Order: sequence, then structure tokens, then C-alpha cells
Amino acid sequence: MSDGYLHTVCAVMTEEFLNFSLATGNDLITPRPEFNFPGLKPGDKWCICLTRWLHAYQENKAPGVLLEATHEKTLELISLEELVKFAVKN
Repeated sequence: MSDGYLHTVCAVMTEEFLNFSLATGNDLITPRPEFNFPGLKPGDKWCICLTRWLHAYQENKAPGVLLEATHEKTLELISLEELVKFAVKN
């Protein structure tokens, strides 16, 4: 399964992940009012693409995950056991 850029992982932003995302071509920090996007900061919750999360995971930069808000399709590419390691309380 390719996530098709579906935002299936509910993540809690960290400075490390936001900087990693920016460095790899996805600026989640800068506000984009034309898209009603406020820009994100550490501690914000945001649903991200599974492929982005996996890339960050491979680079040891993955943010925490809110399991109860993460879509079950995520489990087609990463195990629940691995996601639990990154679980944070809401």
C-alpha cells in the first residue's frame, strides 16, 4: 500500500521533526494564510503522511503519535508494536 499522501498519522510536532520536514522539502513551520494554514510549532498536533513519518522514523526524527487519532490503514506499512513505541497521551 502507498499512503497516496493521505494524512493517516496523527503526530505531536517536535522541533526536531519540523526542522527535518523543512530540510526535506515540506515546510510545516511557515504560516500560509492563503491555504488557511497557521504554521506549526512544537507541541501542535497534526496529521501527517505515513510516508513522511516513515522517512523521519528511518532518520531517527519521528515525532510522537496519538494512536487513538491515527488511522488504522497506517498499520499496513508499520506495525502496531512499532507505533506504540512512539505513542503519546493526548
